[in-house]
Amino acid sequence: MTQPRTMRRVLAAAVAAGALLITAACSSGGTPAGSASASASGSATDWDETGPIVYAQGKDTSGNLKDKVDEWNKANPNEKVTFRELSDSADEQRAEFIKRGQSKSGEFTVMSVDVVWTAEFAANGWLTELPSDKFDTTGYLAAAVDSATYFNKLYAMPSTSDGALLYYRKDLLDKAGVQPPKTWAEMQSICDKILPDQSGMSCYGGQFQKYEGLTCNFAEAVNSAGGAVLGDDGKPTVNSAEAVAGLQWMVDGFKSGMIPKEAITWKEEESRTAFQSGKILFLRNWPYVWNLASAKDSKVAGKIAVAPIPGKDGPGVSTLGGHSYGISPFAKNKGTAMKWINWMLTEDNQKKWLQTASSAPVLESLYSDAELNKQFPYLATLGESIKNAKPRPKAVKYGDVTLAIQDAAYAALQGQSEPQAALDGLQTKLQSLVS
Repeated sequence: MTQPRTMRRVLAAAVAAGALLITAACSSGGTPAGSASASASGSATDWDETGPIVYAQGKDTSGNLKDKVDEWNKANPNEKVTFRELSDSADEQRAEFIKRGQSKSGEFTVMSVDVVWTAEFAANGWLTELPSDKFDTTGYLAAAVDSATYFNKLYAMPSTSDGALLYYRKDLLDKAGVQPPKTWAEMQSICDKILPDQSGMSCYGGQFQKYEGLTCNFAEAVNSAGGAVLGDDGKPTVNSAEAVAGLQWMVDGFKSGMIPKEAITWKEEESRTAFQSGKILFLRNWPYVWNLASAKDSKVAGKIAVAPIPGKDGPGVSTLGGHSYGISPFAKNKGTAMKWINWMLTEDNQKKWLQTASSAPVLESLYSDAELNKQFPYLATLGESIKNAKPRPKAVKYGDVTLAIQDAAYAALQGQSEPQAALDGLQTKLQSLVS
């Protein structure tokens, strides 16, 4: 869910967020009087029309967006951008965008679209198709471009990507003489060695509240155990032995105390706070945590490092998160929207966004930039996380899909159903939702 993945993951997270990597569907429509073309076709869009535009996204947790908007507005007084800050809840952001799409409102010119919303928004005609001669994706992360694509057509420009990272207390692991874990069993073994001397500290935390973050964590557990929510043919496979093993690991974590009981209420920020206050040794979260946990006022500043998330038999598989810039087909001044998006995505601006907000860039070359890797020791690990990440199901009815996943996973974590039974029920639901 990219921004704290209720925010960003998002998750981030996509993350993330509203309906991670797919979404619900409804109506589309024609062009209301006084609006720009409502066609999703790039060829029918007036890319020469310029003037003021409105950019809408979730809460700016970095606090840096206003400066970028001011910089643009100073240089482009006739094409000013007005920033509309929405809730930090991805579900509420999605609801705001859907409301305007269904009413064919051009109130928001550019929208920060979670990667899981692309299919739903494009299928319903709420995004403008972006022509390749005006929006160049050369050098962009392949996974990020794919997340902004629907039926081989680009409907948004990737703005940030996201992959899960395992944050850990490097000071404590170094003292114990151990390396970061590659498997779940290794992580448990490290906790067994370190925690007896750390009063009040638990082993591991993630995002387990019943929201999009749970979908991300569940998908990672399933994929990291060798399973999959959907098979290569697009059909549900969520009740396989491998998928059950992934959910069983999460359930057993709560039962054993490896995951603290209060983590059932955690989203991104609650889990980050727990890690920074010394309550957990390992944290699964998004890149945005790095800057905050490394700040001078953080209790763990200088004591942390990152590694790939662990899996059942080796390194785990992250859920793909991130956001893209989408343009409303009902809004005016798409020419300015195009220019502003391309300016925001220059290499220099992506570097600055990484430096000020720990946002994962979408230009592949930045992950091997020597200067950036000195500033951000986690960058290479993040690049690998994104490269190996798997998206959540691309489904027009993603809103229903993610709710079904959350219902099943949460019931199992709460002890209301056994993992096999929970996933058998989920398999049946997904078969009716994904076709």
